[in-house]
Amino acid sequence: MDTNKTYTVDQAQKKLEHYCAYQERCHKEVRQKLRDMRMIPEAIDAIMVHLIQHNFLNEERFAKAFVRGKFRIKKWGKNRLLRELKFRDISKYSIDSAMKEIDLDDYYNTLDDLVQKRIAQVKEPNVYKKKKKVADYLLYRGWESGLVYERLNAWFEV
Repeated sequence: MDTNKTYTVDQAQKKLEHYCAYQERCHKEVRQKLRDMRMIPEAIDAIMVHLIQHNFLNEERFAKAFVRGKFRIKKWGKNRLLRELKFRDISKYSIDSAMKEIDLDDYYNTLDDLVQKRIAQVKEPNVYKKKKKVADYLLYRGWESGLVYERLNAWFEV
């Protein structure tokens, strides 16, 4: 973005309407975009209010879309999703609402698929090291440690 370009409130408002219409955005992203456009705090507040009133910006809708997308595409666990939403300053109510988007059966099936796939990928003859590598991979992706070790123990008992 051109750092010397300045925008009127109307120009910035139109630009941000398109920015929010293109993809769901959180309040933090939009506020940062406005700061990058070198808008004054009063203008930022006015534009934010406009975007919220006209439903371009909706924190709960963003949180739900974020959780659905990251779970389905990147196969993130609940811990990672929670951490990422908190990083984006999403309210507890919106986070709780968004986490309900994940069907528990899908959640467990996805974990089982990831465990199976990762075990096949890790080429380690030592069973304990292999188990640790798979666990580290899943924990990094935000899966709960209790679930991860329960699934791994079941897999390596066989």
